Order: sequence, then structure tokens, then C-alpha cells
Amino acid sequence: MDTGCRVLFVCTGNTCRSVIAAHVLRHELAEAGLAGEVASAGLRVRAEGAAADPRAQDLLRRHGYPAEHETRQFDPAMLADFDLVIGLDSMHVWVLRQAAADEASTARIRLLGSFDETGQAGWDVPDPVTGGPDDYERVLALVQTAMPGLVAAVRAGAVAG
Repeated sequence: MDTGCRVLFVCTGNTCRSVIAAHVLRHELAEAGLAGEVASAGLRVRAEGAAADPRAQDLLRRHGYPAEHETRQFDPAMLADFDLVIGLDSMHVWVLRQAAADEASTARIRLLGSFDETGQAGWDVPDPVTGGPDDYERVLALVQTAMPGLVAAVRAGAVAG
């Protein structure tokens, strides 16, 4: 089934959380035989085109994911370009909703934790940038927890624009 869904993950600096989430979703969509565009951006990118945080790259590689990435600044125009825009924490979702020009754009904005099918939906993915390896592992675990629900939504066409 080819959904062609376009998903954008948004975090603060586009060096850790959104990068991890994008690589994991690309892998999960491929495993499920689903097509789609998956991208990431940050609300406060320090340098466009920079690599992901080395600790995020290491984490991704250790878990068998690619780690290539170039940071990208979020632009409100992106809300019209994606079927689903996913904030990694509640603050990101709030900022994204403030940037939305209309109800259709607002409806495409979701919190990653809202896709958790284990009954704990609604959680934030904490920023690991000031932490250690365990903090990055926690980010990956939370991202992976949300993937079944997110992939199911893509498969069902629940996020198609």
C-alpha cells in the first residue's frame, strides 16, 4: 500500500530528537511496505546544514539506523507541505499551533506521544542534549514506543492531507 504520506518531525534544534524520530519512522515505513516522505526541522536551529549531535549519530548507528542529517530551520510554510507535523514535546506543539495559518494546518499538528498505543498517550520526549548516553537511549525508546500507532495511522490514511 503506497500512502505517500508526508511527515515532518519538529524539535528545538533539529540535532537530536527529531532526527532520531525521522530515521526510525523511515525504517518502520519501509518495514511495513509503506511509502512516504519523512523530514525533520527545528524551531531554533543554530546553523542550517549542520550534522546531527554526535551522540545522536552514535545512538542511531549502534541501533542499525542511518545517521546522515543536515539541520533545517522550521518555517511556518512547511505546515502546508506536510500531511502530519509532529512535535516532540508539548512546547513544540504549542509553537507549531501558533504558527498555523488555518484550522487545516492546526489539524495536522500532533504530539509524538499521542501515538502511544500502550495507554500512556500524551507524553513528551525529553531533550537529551545536556545529558548522557542513557538520555539518548530514553529518546529512542520513547520514539519506538510511538511507532506502532504512527505507522497504523499512516497505513489507515488517517494523516493524509
